[in-house]
Amino acid sequence: MADSAFLDAVPPDDLVEVGRVAAAHGVRGWLKLQPYSPQADALLGAPVWWLKAPDPALGTGALSRPRGLNIRACRRQGGQFLVAQADGIADRDAAEALRGYTVWVPRASFPKADDDEYYWIDLIGCDFHGMGDEGPRLLGRVDQVLDNGAHAVLQVALGAPDDAGVFQPLADARGRLRHVLVPFVAAHVQHVDLQARRIDSDWPADF
Repeated sequence: MADSAFLDAVPPDDLVEVGRVAAAHGVRGWLKLQPYSPQADALLGAPVWWLKAPDPALGTGALSRPRGLNIRACRRQGGQFLVAQADGIADRDAAEALRGYTVWVPRASFPKADDDEYYWIDLIGCDFHGMGDEGPRLLGRVDQVLDNGAHAVLQVALGAPDDAGVFQPLADARGRLRHVLVPFVAAHVQHVDLQARRIDSDWPADF
């Protein structure tokens, strides 16, 4: 794909990873995108998507500097995907060359959430407190939000801060992180404080 498709612009400081290019769509250069969340309004409304690609020179998993694409059109495709047309991506080969790129948009592009509504990206990284015998107790930290079709589910990595205040996740005997899944519903989650990065719930601390 010609680099001329990308914008010669400095990426914003508030980029948030919201999906990845899953495949080409059709033969005219459309991209098929897998959003990380059903809340895809930021993608649908953003005039520019910022893409990052694995850079072999930096090692496996490293990401190159994000580069922008002007988005001409974007719409939902089925229940899980979006399809989009970008300037400079004119055929299937050019679109297929972007397969696997992660897609980022500025946090400022997100529409304001209604009261008692939260973007999944804002919940990730929040300390999760459950209920112990002596009151609220830190259980761990949200590291992913899932969708079971009826509601969101918080995936909480169990753990606690060390003496320096750095969160340390717990692992099992094989070194795998230990998690608990908590339905993100009012019956279990009593309070969310995004500024304090804290979620309070009645989830049993010894579950």
